[in-house]
Amino acid sequence: MTFSADDFAQALAQHDFNFEVGQTVHGKPVSHDNDGVYVDIGGKATAFLPPDEISRFAQPDLEVIVPLHEDREFLIVKGEDAEGKVTLSIRRLEIKALWGRLAELEADSQTIEVYVTGLNKGGVTVDVEGLRGFIPRSHLVERDNLEALKGQTLTAGFLEVDPDRNKLVLSNRQAMRSTRIGELEIGQLVSGTVRDLKPFGAFVDLQGVSGLLHIKQVSQTYISDLTKVLTVGDSIKAIVLDLDPGRGRISLSTQVLENRPGEIVENLEQVMGEAEDRARRHQEKLRQASQ
Repeated sequence: MTFSADDFAQALAQHDFNFEVGQTVHGKPVSHDNDGVYVDIGGKATAFLPPDEISRFAQPDLEVIVPLHEDREFLIVKGEDAEGKVTLSIRRLEIKALWGRLAELEADSQTIEVYVTGLNKGGVTVDVEGLRGFIPRSHLVERDNLEALKGQTLTAGFLEVDPDRNKLVLSNRQAMRSTRIGELEIGQLVSGTVRDLKPFGAFVDLQGVSGLLHIKQVSQTYISDLTKVLTVGDSIKAIVLDLDPGRGRISLSTQVLENRPGEIVENLEQVMGEAEDRARRHQEKLRQASQ
């Protein structure tokens, strides 16, 4: 019994391959060509991988990315043509995986290195491993001279990672804050400048990050009006009371530097002048308490 070409075509027609756009399939590259790569995915016809869908990186090495006869995943980006051939992509799978990794970094409050590619009045555009991102001016450490940032590499944290809207918004200031917080330890003595006074406490600038000295942590005695003790611009030393890297918060205390209640209110300058020795005694108490 012979099996003609027509019989073969009819057999193929009866088989439903169910290839759809957006579907991930496995296949083996069978040939490299100047216009792309031909891939066997078990369909009616050999599938096609165009050059611009091979990789998200420029000038990909075909032998490395799509070696012949090695099974790998592809994404179908265009349905069957008249010959039953579908169009594939590796690049879009890589981009999908990258969005997933960025979402994980965001969830873990991690940072990433980005390259500044352009700027506008609202901030700067950046390259994030091939994806286009944006850092608002308000989230830049250097916000006065955006032109100087072009071509620079910045460390950034994540504000919004939305692959459905192709939206990637980052923060250079947040990353710097996280880095600085990572350098601090509970019980450590830090130096800073009073940046702002509120009824509930003082915000202290600690080399680019802000710590809160709550009014209840200023002295062991009750203080009704913080302006009677501190002034904006004052240089002070304080102990790190608590750290919350995820929320970017640093809690400070000066009351632990007092030898007696109210000493800071009566003689702030003396307490600050002896802060190192007082801090060492406080740290030794912490060590003894933890043993």
